[in-house]
Parts: sequence; C-alpha cells; structure tokens
Amino acid sequence: MIDDATKKIVRKRANYLCEYCHSPERISTTRFTVDHLIPKSIGGSDELNNLALACRRCNERRYNFVAGYDLETKAVVPLFNPRQQIWSENFLWSANGRTIIEVSPTGRATCNRLDINDERSL
Repeated sequence: MIDDATKKIVRKRANYLCEYCHSPERISTTRFTVDHLIPKSIGGSDELNNLALACRRCNERRYNFVAGYDLETKAVVPLFNPRQQIWSENFLWSANGRTIIEVSPTGRATCNRLDINDERSL
C-alpha cells in the first residue's frame, strides 16, 4: 500500500499531469491514480522510481502490460516508462493540441496499448 506522503510526492513530481497522456488532473472528473511501472504482480515495488501518476483511463488500459506491439516495425517493445524515458522523445502534441503523435516505436506501442487517441475520449 502506497502511503499518502508518497502519493503526494508522485503527484507533485508529475506536475499533476498523467505521465502517459499528459492530461491535467485539475480538469479530470476523477482523481488520478498512482501506477506501478513494473506491476507488483510481476515483482514491481512501491519505491518512488517505480511509480507514475496516471489518469484512470491510462492506468486501466495499461493494466499489467509492460510491453506493446508497434504496428510500424511489427515488434514488441517496452511501453513508455516516465522514469527512464523522456516524453517528448516518444510523443508530440498535434498542432491543435487534441492528439498525441507517436514518434518512436515505444510511443506507437504505448498509444496503441493505452488507446490514447481514442476519438471517444478526446
């Protein structure tokens, strides 16, 4: 169980943005969750380096997956890890700010697994 002090650190470190889709918590109807980058079910810990702030949608769609399929390279690649990778090297915002553009195999696999650009959620 993650204590409240740790959750507060995770929120502040993420600048209150989902670390996957970068949506702001302040406009969400539900409080964001703390996601385990390596799920506890496969040996992940509650240490800060294994935690990320995630909107409920991204957290639920990521579930226990740590890898995804890149349709362009036809390869299974690790999903985006905000503790080890830089968001802007894997994703960009479209000019109108409504769509996330994937710019790497990890970005494409993560957007696909999390269904980040689902028209129903935009």
